[in-house]
Amino acid sequence: MTAAAKRKPFLSRVPADFVRAVLKGHSSLGLAFASIIYLVCLTGSIAVFAHEFQRWETAGAPRLTTVSPDAVQHALEAAIARVGGGVEHGYINLPTPDLPQASISVEKDHVHHGWIFDAAGNLVAPGDAPFSEFLTRLHINLHIPGSWGIFIVGLTGVALLSSLISGLLAHPRIFRDAFHLRLGGSRRLQEADLHNRIGIWALPFHVIVSLTGALLGLTTIIVGVLGMALFQGDTAKVYALFIPQAPKDDPRPAPIIDLRPMFPAVDRATPGGRIDLILLEHPAEMGGAAMFNVQRDDTRLANYDAYAFDRAGKLYHSARSAENNLGERILGAIGKLHFGWFGGGMVKVAYAVLGLGLTYLAAGGVTIWLARRRDKRNPAPGLERLWAATIWSQPVALATTALATAALGGMVSKQALIVTWAAVTLVILFSALRIEAATLSLWLKRAAGVLLIATALVHFMRFLPADPVVWSVDVGLLACGAVLLWLARDAAAQPVPVPAA
Repeated sequence: MTAAAKRKPFLSRVPADFVRAVLKGHSSLGLAFASIIYLVCLTGSIAVFAHEFQRWETAGAPRLTTVSPDAVQHALEAAIARVGGGVEHGYINLPTPDLPQASISVEKDHVHHGWIFDAAGNLVAPGDAPFSEFLTRLHINLHIPGSWGIFIVGLTGVALLSSLISGLLAHPRIFRDAFHLRLGGSRRLQEADLHNRIGIWALPFHVIVSLTGALLGLTTIIVGVLGMALFQGDTAKVYALFIPQAPKDDPRPAPIIDLRPMFPAVDRATPGGRIDLILLEHPAEMGGAAMFNVQRDDTRLANYDAYAFDRAGKLYHSARSAENNLGERILGAIGKLHFGWFGGGMVKVAYAVLGLGLTYLAAGGVTIWLARRRDKRNPAPGLERLWAATIWSQPVALATTALATAALGGMVSKQALIVTWAAVTLVILFSALRIEAATLSLWLKRAAGVLLIATALVHFMRFLPADPVVWSVDVGLLACGAVLLWLARDAAAQPVPVPAA
């Protein structure tokens, strides 16, 4: 091998036939999953701020930093009294820096009932946050019942990761040209360069979110394989490795489980820790139990301890993050790594910006393919209209659901938001049958911009929020709406046909 050949980057020595084959596979994979990848990436970029949106929805609720054990017990008893007994499960969320409020929800006959409670434990407001739940569930399982939606999203993560790898192999010069941007000239070349540069600049982020998303989405399959390999198909034994088993089932009625003696035990086990969540099993039966999730005061991603108590207050399970092995630490860090729920507000902002870059990659890949067809004198105007409707229907549909939440508050449900989002999406997709791509993109950008600005103004006038996080969400919505209107200032604003790089 010559000295010149040795100096060539590895990807530059990839055979041309291999590059063409990989590029063809990259295009096929991207086209097959483009719409779902785009939707999952867009909603994921917004869902990073799920806690902030929950504060935004409950702007009138009391803001707390701590809650006493007596208040927690009073809230539990009040919640069970409201639903009339027979509670199967309960969930008590205690204040955190991201979400400084206390809430409780109980499940009876597979129906959830939730409230926010104050420092005295009084149930003062409904605990529903329909827009936040709608948004996160749209990202996690596309609102498809059962495990099918999570499975599809997991496959989408696999497809995205595969597209990233094939994209690298299909562009041998991508690292050498990492800072080469043809700005100020042809808009087509500029867009093509941005597609490739964003792909390489944020590659570590893209790999992390796609890999963790695939692992989270395919958990059911992973557990099933482990069950077959290790426990003759008994998946319950696999879950038992990570989730404590409840005490022996005893459905005899009993007084509501007393959580107050458990708090000091948790404090002794994890000094300085913060209890974020209490999970309850059959709290008004003899077989009742409670599990406390406690965040330790350290910098590890997997920094949660768990302690489970039976009705008598006896500790029957404990899991300390400091004692976790490497596999358990990785498992505990996957969720935080995927959603960016670590490191505070700046990390969330960075995740949102990088997530929007990944969303752009999903949208731009199809645009490049459509432009290649046009360059070869084989245009597909119908597909161009459909893709324009696909891209811009989601900002409009999501902004419509946010406006409904801001205007109607507790009168709107998650199911109503799902129907609204689906209806707006379908109407826009059908409009692509008659309206040209450029015109459709223009008007949808304007509609999304106006809806976002209206959402911010309606919410602000309704609540006049004092919480700086709440009004910062309103400011963010105003800014996003203004950006969309600025993008729509030119009648030619549309998904630009971009030639292959």
